[in-house]
Formats: sequence, C-alpha cells, structure tokens
Amino acid sequence: MMFAAAMMAASVSAQDNTAITANKAGDNWYFGVNAGVTTRVKESFNGAGDGMFKSLAPTFGVRIGKNLTTVFGLAADADMYFKNNEKFYDGPKTFVNGIDVNLLGTFNLSNLFAGYPGEPRAFEVIALGGFGWGHIFNHISKANTLNSKVALDFAFNLGANKAWQLYIEPALTYGLHAWIGGSDVQVPFQYDLNSSTFSIKAGLNYKFGNSNGTHNFAKAQLRDQSEIDQLNAKINELRADVNTKDGQIAADAQTIADLKAKLAACEARPMQTIIEEKKETILQPMVIFRQGKSVIEPAQYASVEMVAKYMRNHKDAKVIVRGFASPEGNAELNQKLSEARAEAVKTALIKKYKIAADRITTEGLGATDKISEENDFNRVAMFIDTTK
Repeated sequence: MMFAAAMMAASVSAQDNTAITANKAGDNWYFGVNAGVTTRVKESFNGAGDGMFKSLAPTFGVRIGKNLTTVFGLAADADMYFKNNEKFYDGPKTFVNGIDVNLLGTFNLSNLFAGYPGEPRAFEVIALGGFGWGHIFNHISKANTLNSKVALDFAFNLGANKAWQLYIEPALTYGLHAWIGGSDVQVPFQYDLNSSTFSIKAGLNYKFGNSNGTHNFAKAQLRDQSEIDQLNAKINELRADVNTKDGQIAADAQTIADLKAKLAACEARPMQTIIEEKKETILQPMVIFRQGKSVIEPAQYASVEMVAKYMRNHKDAKVIVRGFASPEGNAELNQKLSEARAEAVKTALIKKYKIAADRITTEGLGATDKISEENDFNRVAMFIDTTK
C-alpha cells in the first residue's frame, strides 16, 4: 500500500516537477528534532489495568529525510520513550523505556492537491507512513517488535528563505504482533491496538541549502520557443559584430606595425646636411611630427635636447627653427601647420630646456617634398645655426 501510494504521488506530481530545477543527490535534505508525549491507544494492556493516562510517557525523537519530489520524500525516524508508571513494565528499571526506529514515506498533501507554487507555503499538511523496529528495555522479555507508523504533520515554514519548518504531529504506531493470553508469546504481523501507541509531538526541521541557491525546490525559468529564437538571433548578431571588430583590430594592428617600421627606418637613416645659398648650417637633429599634428611626440624630445645642449655649449649660438609640412592637403592649412610646428619646438627649448627666447626665431615654410622622398620625413622642424 505504501509503495502504491508513493507511485501515485510521484506520477501526480510529475507534471508539476517538469518546471522544477533538478534534484541532485545532495539537495533537499533536512534534519530535525521533536518532543512530546506518548500513550497507549487502549485503556488497558493485557488486563494489566493501566489507564491511558497512567501510560503517558515523555518522548524525544530525531528525524533525517530527503524530499525526492515536491510531493514525495523519505525520512528515517527514531523515537525514545522515557519512564512511566505502567505495571506491565515489570523488568529492570531503565531511564529509557523503549525506542522505535522507522523508515517513512512522506507525502506533501498541499502540493499534491494544489500544486507547488515555486516555494513552500507558509502552512502545509504532510502525511507520513512506513515501517520500523521497536525495542522495550524494561520489559521482562526485553521485547523486540515490528512497527507500522502513520502520522500527519501540520507544518509551518518559517524565515525569509523558509529553511526552518515547525510542525505539530499526531501519530499512531501499531505493533505488528499480538500477545497471547497475557504471556510473552507473540503472533507476528498483526495490527493489534493492544500493542499500539498514540503520540503528539512538536518538532523543528532545518532544511539544508541546495545547489539552486535556496533551501527548497525552485521553479525552472522556462522560455517559449519564440523567445529562444529571438535570443539566438541576438547572439548571432553579437557574434557578427565581434568578428567585424576583430577584423578592424587586426587592420589597425597592421597599420601600427607599418608606422613603427617607417619610424625605425627614419631613425636609422643618417641625417642629411643641407647647405642653402646663404651657407647656413643645418644642425643634424630634426623633429618629426605625425600627419596633421603639431604636438612633439615623446620620442622626438631627444632631438630637441641635442640642440639645447649645443646652444648651452655655444653661448653665442642662435638658431632658426623652420617648420615644414608634407605636400598632401590644403596649402593654407599646411602653411599654418608648418608655423605651429616651429613654434612648438621653440616653446620646448624655452620652457623645458631654459634657452633664452632672443636666441631662437621661427619660420613656417609650408609644404615641401624636397627633404625626403617619403612624405613621413617631410613633416619636420629643423634647426638652422645662423652664427656660422
């Protein structure tokens, strides 16, 4: 009957569990303790004359279990029964009169009939049923018995995460045997109310954390096919964008590599001395600028520093800084650019290297293709020593 009920619960909950995240081996375990009182179901036991309330005994128990689905689970239950006044217990007196150990199936009736809402309800009703073994310590025969237990938990799920479960549990434990004529002889596998007990207990369970980040079953985040298609289309679009960006990055990297190669070739080329008709001396270092720029690159300050050192060593030396532009672009713009380059170098000599301003003049000579066959080397500022 227990197996049939378990199969029914599992099949009924199957549809609801299709939307539940996977239940891994370490998920949905709980541990709890409970305490209450237990008494015999009948007012007398084998004619011993003991009333129900005389057989009342304090009870303490522990429970460990796992919920296999939102409806069905398994639990191991152990109960200890303490000293009472029954005359039947005529053996050696012990602090613990008896114990029961049961394997129970659990059935969440709230989820079975109303479905699982995504987290435990504040109040639930849970049925339990199963079989176990019992032992009476202070009976003259130290009896061992088979038991069948049924119970009903009225459970309250507490806390923001509903990790704690407080419950009230009435339970009926049948002894699966009958005593013959007041003797110690047992007839096994009979549901005998004379050997049965009723208990009512309060308990507290703690539900351990799960792989889904909660302490309970969680609803899976399901998406319809149209939403999945839209997400796949978006993913493909982003992949195409990434491929385009990768191509642009590769092209930019090649451009940078080409410019570095040209710069290295420029730096390796020996400086040319150009003597004009006035026989002015052109100092060898030149300052090279990027296309359309009049800002001195950090690497070009070495040339400016060489001229500054020369002027400090020759106190009477005066120089003309001549700026040039490559022949691309508008002539008027190139003229302004050549002037700005000459002024930038003059400013660096004055402010950075402390050369007197009256020793430096500037000229912007616009575009030229005479300095070099490579346009990159025509975007320069050169130094003319006018003292020789």
